[in-house]
Amino acid sequence: MKTELNKLKQAQTQTAKKEPTKAQTPHPSRAAKSRPPSPSQRDAGNTHLIKKRAPIDPVQAEKFRAAIEFPEALPVSAEREKICALISEHQVLIVCGETGSGKTTQLPKMCLSLARGIGAGGSGLIGHTQPRRLAATSTAKRIAEELHSNLGDVVGYKIRFQDRLHEGASVKLMTDGILLAETQTDPLLKQYDTIIIDEAHERSLNIDFLMGYIKEILPKRPDLKLIITSATIDAERFSEHFANERGNAPIVNVSGRTYPVELRYRPIQRDENDKERDLYDGIVDAVDELAREGSGDVLVFLPGEREIREAAEALRKHHPPHVEILPLFARLTAADQEKIFKPSNARRIVLATNVAETSLTVPGIRYVVDSGLARVKRYSYRQKVEQLQIEAIAKAAANQRSGRCGRVAAGVCIRLYDEADFVARPDFTDPEILRSSLASVILRMKALGLTTIEEFPFVQAPLNRAIVDGYHLLQELGALDDQNQLTDTGRSIAKLPIDPKVARMLLAARDEGSLREMLIIASALSIQDVRDRPADVRQQADAAHVKFNDPASEFKTYLKIWAWFDDALTHKKSHRQLHDKCRENFLSPLRLREWRDVHTQLSSMIKDMRWRINDVEPTHEQLHCSLLAGLLGNVGFKNDKVNEADKNKTGQRQQYYLGARGIQFYLWPGSSLSKKNAQWVMAAELVETTRLFARGLAKIETKWLEKVGAHLLKKSYSEPRWRKRAGQVQADERATLYGLVVYSGRPVSYARIDAAHAREVFIREGVATHDLEGRFPFITHNRQLIAQIENIEHKSRRQDVLVDDELIVAFYDSVIPADISDTRQLQKWHDEVTRTNAKILYLSRDELMRHEAAGVTTDVFPKVMAIGGVDCSLTYHFEPNSPRDGVTLTVPIALLNQIAIHQCDWLVAGMVKPKAQALLKSLPQKLRRHCVPLPDYVDEFIEWANQEDKSSEKSVLDALIEFYRLKTQQLIKSTDFKMETLPAHAFMNFKLVDEYGRQLEMSRNLPMLRTHFGGQARSSFQDVASQQNQNSQTDMARPVTEWDFGVLPELMELQKGNKKMFGYPALQAGQTQCELSVWDEESVAQSVHLQGVLALARLQLKDTMKHLEKNIPDAVSMGMLYTGLTSDSLEALKSDIVQIALQRACGIDERQCPRDAEAFGAMLTQAKTRLGLIVQEVSRLVHSILVEWQAASKKLTSIKSQPQTHADIVAQIEKLVPKRFLLHTPYTQLAHFPRYFKAMVMRMDKLRNDAARDAQMMRDMQPLLQNWQRTMNERAGAIDERLMQFRWLVEELRVGLFAQELRTPMPVSVKRLHKVWDSLQR
Repeated sequence: MKTELNKLKQAQTQTAKKEPTKAQTPHPSRAAKSRPPSPSQRDAGNTHLIKKRAPIDPVQAEKFRAAIEFPEALPVSAEREKICALISEHQVLIVCGETGSGKTTQLPKMCLSLARGIGAGGSGLIGHTQPRRLAATSTAKRIAEELHSNLGDVVGYKIRFQDRLHEGASVKLMTDGILLAETQTDPLLKQYDTIIIDEAHERSLNIDFLMGYIKEILPKRPDLKLIITSATIDAERFSEHFANERGNAPIVNVSGRTYPVELRYRPIQRDENDKERDLYDGIVDAVDELAREGSGDVLVFLPGEREIREAAEALRKHHPPHVEILPLFARLTAADQEKIFKPSNARRIVLATNVAETSLTVPGIRYVVDSGLARVKRYSYRQKVEQLQIEAIAKAAANQRSGRCGRVAAGVCIRLYDEADFVARPDFTDPEILRSSLASVILRMKALGLTTIEEFPFVQAPLNRAIVDGYHLLQELGALDDQNQLTDTGRSIAKLPIDPKVARMLLAARDEGSLREMLIIASALSIQDVRDRPADVRQQADAAHVKFNDPASEFKTYLKIWAWFDDALTHKKSHRQLHDKCRENFLSPLRLREWRDVHTQLSSMIKDMRWRINDVEPTHEQLHCSLLAGLLGNVGFKNDKVNEADKNKTGQRQQYYLGARGIQFYLWPGSSLSKKNAQWVMAAELVETTRLFARGLAKIETKWLEKVGAHLLKKSYSEPRWRKRAGQVQADERATLYGLVVYSGRPVSYARIDAAHAREVFIREGVATHDLEGRFPFITHNRQLIAQIENIEHKSRRQDVLVDDELIVAFYDSVIPADISDTRQLQKWHDEVTRTNAKILYLSRDELMRHEAAGVTTDVFPKVMAIGGVDCSLTYHFEPNSPRDGVTLTVPIALLNQIAIHQCDWLVAGMVKPKAQALLKSLPQKLRRHCVPLPDYVDEFIEWANQEDKSSEKSVLDALIEFYRLKTQQLIKSTDFKMETLPAHAFMNFKLVDEYGRQLEMSRNLPMLRTHFGGQARSSFQDVASQQNQNSQTDMARPVTEWDFGVLPELMELQKGNKKMFGYPALQAGQTQCELSVWDEESVAQSVHLQGVLALARLQLKDTMKHLEKNIPDAVSMGMLYTGLTSDSLEALKSDIVQIALQRACGIDERQCPRDAEAFGAMLTQAKTRLGLIVQEVSRLVHSILVEWQAASKKLTSIKSQPQTHADIVAQIEKLVPKRFLLHTPYTQLAHFPRYFKAMVMRMDKLRNDAARDAQMMRDMQPLLQNWQRTMNERAGAIDERLMQFRWLVEELRVGLFAQELRTPMPVSVKRLHKVWDSLQR
């Protein structure tokens, strides 16, 4: 056999020397160095290659075929004749061969024996695909060994970056990705006469696409044979897929060569008692069970790396040290992978993922433990992320796992689930096309000019939502337009045999000037991470990687690693030292080399496409805008709102990011950005494991999103509004990217969005309201004219004088051209048009008024009101329910206390009639019937009031009552009017301002204003008086001990600036002397003057007063009682008695007080004659008050068992007799105090017999007390005469309720006092 093969090889070599060298189909990295020809050129070129191929000597080819051996031990050899016959008769053949049947190595040899393959006399190569590179290379070596040839001569392989296929070879092993890539340069695959697709059960995206693609070209290539094979294939589906006019494709089933395998089902939780058991308990028990079966290695299938680590930990704790536990997964380092294939004396337990199902054959495996789980990659079409979820495997995968054992001896497979669970599982795993993004498939089909993906003959058609998602992703990348047609960007992306997202990054980097750096990052993203993080030394690995980290971007980490490795290559002394240096930094030498290979391949393609590589280092923004072009769907915004459920969580478990399309993701814990406070991030990938994580992170700015993702931004606008400062109609723009708010509230010109609507808003809100900035004389004219008419409306309280706004808008709309929508355009037009017609935009009074407003004159609606000699401004406003509605009087604070309430009650002449009508309408019908017709009645009343000058002495209400009595001869009370029905504008509104015109308060309640600001007003007024005193150098401030200042006038003129004010002079008492002062209120001045006159009289009668104080009768006994009552001294009591006696002896009060020396002298003469007798009278009254108080105080101790009554009486006493109560209580009321105290005693006596009656009367009286106290609190203790009278009425009510025997001066009752209170409130 070997001799025949060598002869054939020599003949081929000799023939080859005579003919031109055969052009091999280039590897993708080499193919990219030349421009890809057109499809017609590619077909013609490949035809030329086949024609130029050296002819094969038929005799030598026959000897070669005859020398091929088929091992009889292999089950597939027994079916050779049948298989060969089917290959010859049919274009497509499905071979179902169990594990160990030999199908992988023998089928290519069978094809050679049928004169297929170049060396066997065929027209092309035998292409043999494997799903993984490792399987392709190992299978090529095994077939070459069986053919007794060197690798590459007859059988070779072609994988990424490696081509071991010599000139004249017949069988080509490759990955399915290599074959798929060759369709770009050889659309009809003319270099092959036979294609074998092995391990088709994996149904990867490449395999499914190849199936559909080859089905389309089979009619064009009738000479091409297709063989599909696997151990666990869905044969019927494939057979139906390749059906033709002769029927379905034939199927051949071949048995396996393995030893018998016993299946045992051991569910982890069999019953209720096993609830605490987990997966690792099941693995430990299964391994124990297999250890009892005999020697042999164990292969345990687990879902992922984390489960492998935890299972290893559980087994190490359980099993003796001589058992070797080895992990096996795809990310394992090369050194750790080699341990699997090295012989060992110890028993081995291999913990593997599903990578050991088909791709790798682990030697020495006799037993298998199947967890029944695998981590399956699924693409979420809704969230647009890859999900790595743990799922139950299908039956085919379970059988594939059980087939891993029994190759060295009879085996046992323990499944950690029950048989019913196995039976219920699907037959096959979902093909990758049903769980992957189809963007790359759609792009490749578009570039090859194939049919649409919806019409493409897939073995199993993808879901519609997957197709839509693929289109959306390509539109996001700009590869397809809105009609799903290929764009120039898409054509450029399709030329690069990498992920469309990465290709889009390279294209953007070309435009941004960052292509050199992007080639490094793109090649890094196309392979596994070069950084190793072994589980047992993860912290050391992370510490070694810190020097490569960048605080703002993990993509720059790749640039730092590249620079480090480039420097290491430059200064390397040997390969071993370089490898050791890489391992010290926990970098994989193998993946670093692969990284550089990918970079070389991409660089070659870029160079061939004539893209310019930058020489200058790009900015951070340029680089990341390039990255962002391919990752627009992988951006996220930091969530600042924490849900209630997340408040107890911390760190990563609490802080998540809002991603595109409403997803939420977390930063990968191992990321250098995971603890940074990045507001916006983009991620190289989003992977869902236990939760959705973002990996490969970088901080980004929102302005980059605007720049790169402009074609994806969804913009919305708020309602347009006129903005005077900008001089245009603007709307707030809000832009979102897949639901994420990129920016909001950005003002933009609305004219570019809707010019017609913008013009309408401009005229309505800008021009018609005269809210413009610029040189527009018509604005001033029209605004003043409208203000005048609006003032007429406010005064007349009518809204039908000024025309409707729509008429004003219509006027401007008819004059201003249709293309003007902002201030700048209006100004330009205005400047031109006013040269010929200056008043084109002027409004006239006739155009603005609906009718003439007769009667609205300055006489009845004055602009000012005189207060204290000062003209205070009046303003009018018509806006019901507004605080400014009605007429407002602006009052300087110095004049607050000089306002006459009755004067302001008449408002202004033009508003009296409506107020009088409103008052009369509030009367009951039986009283109002005397006032008809009402308008005539009111006119008559106003005429009478003006003649009698009632506004200077009475309020409107009092004047109406008087007029009513005159007209009807009937009595009417103020309580008959319902004051609460009057509108707010029927009362004067007071605007209180300080000396600088700043508003202090606004209210219609003048007493409240005086309560709050009266003291401040008085101080302000007296400052004016003091200033005038200083300026005029008068002697008002000098001490006064006798009346030597002449006549004291009742009114005094003051000057403040250019305004005249009036004050009220008074003689003011001091400690040892008196002085002259000026006050703003006549009542206050009278009160002060009274005390001043009495003080001056005391100075004049000083000796007499001392004598009377010493001779007060019963002074000692009264002093003791007085001290117990008020805690004051006997001297104070004597002084108060004499003080009261002096006022009574002088016979004066606030209204009758001397204002000249003669009157003061006559008063002193009168006082001297009467003072002694009056002191005796006052003493007797005080003695009576104190005695009655003492009796009531003693009685109080007996009613402590009635706390409410006790508290009520105590409060009553405290109000009656505060400190110095003799001076602060009018003498007429002091005379009633003994009766009040007697009433208390009688009340306490009656309490023992009828406490319930006392309580009821107290409840009846309580609202009156509360009303009075509340009003006192509101007025901060400042009360008027009516409130004081009500206070004494309450005391009389107590007498009437609790001691009727003592009688009262006037009739009182609870009901009567309620009516009195109601009248006070009005």
